[in-house]
Amino acid sequence: MTLSFDGVLFFPVTPFDEQSKIVEGLITEQIQSRLAHRPGGIFAACGTGEFHSLSVAEVGTVVGATVAATNGAVPVISGAGGPLGHAIDCAKAAADAGADGLLLLPPYLVSAPVDGLINYVEAVAAATELPIIVYHRANAKFTAAAMARLAANPQVVGFKDGIGDLAETQRIVLAVEAAGRTDFQFFNGLLTAELSQAAYRAIGVPLYSSAAFAMAPELATAFYTALADGDEPRRLELLAGFYEPLVALRDKVPGYAVSLIKAGVVAGGLAVGGVRPPLIDPTAEDLAALKEILARGRDLVG
Repeated sequence: MTLSFDGVLFFPVTPFDEQSKIVEGLITEQIQSRLAHRPGGIFAACGTGEFHSLSVAEVGTVVGATVAATNGAVPVISGAGGPLGHAIDCAKAAADAGADGLLLLPPYLVSAPVDGLINYVEAVAAATELPIIVYHRANAKFTAAAMARLAANPQVVGFKDGIGDLAETQRIVLAVEAAGRTDFQFFNGLLTAELSQAAYRAIGVPLYSSAAFAMAPELATAFYTALADGDEPRRLELLAGFYEPLVALRDKVPGYAVSLIKAGVVAGGLAVGGVRPPLIDPTAEDLAALKEILARGRDLVG
């Protein structure tokens, strides 16, 4: 059971109308317009797609529309997580909708011992045949020993780090490799991962989330190409001219990692609406700043 990704990873937003209902036609338009930029995989109904605000039925709707729009061009991974029952139901809905795999987000609220986290992953795995990428983030903190145990299950195919402890992530990479899993995928899942990806590549983590791809695929692709080609002057130019200003704006308000991206998609011509509570949309001042950052970034790629 394997998943393979070749290219920048696309985390689309979830479009809502004025009544906060999902607009499937805009999912189709968003996905198909970005496929021309050759993403390596599409992660639907995940963090950038406001998984935290979606019902199980809505996860199925988003994933189904994404699968149809992609038409087999690249793998489609669905979010799942939260309360165990919800995570299992999301996994089943994603499978029914045609997803190729799951990104398993942390369980709801509680802190648990690592053995409990292993049991959580295995319980979801037992409820579906889909391959699973484990998200190491917030209250879901896995150890190298835990990931070695999970790597014994061929259904667990990946590890995504959202904590940022490079030393621990290096230990996890080494432990999984020592367990004999040459097919395992490792992902950088930090916010605006482009800023840290050079460091992650150095420890054996070649893949990363690119929320920016949703609103500026040409910029995200240019950065990915510069990184892959070892073009350091170009990579640093894009970091200084686009990603660093974007991160500075993102850090002003909790949740801007999602709502700025969605506002950027709207600014690009797709009326995907605003974010659901508890997130908030950017202020007029911050939206103007975002548009300036995007314009400067696009000047860098022509």
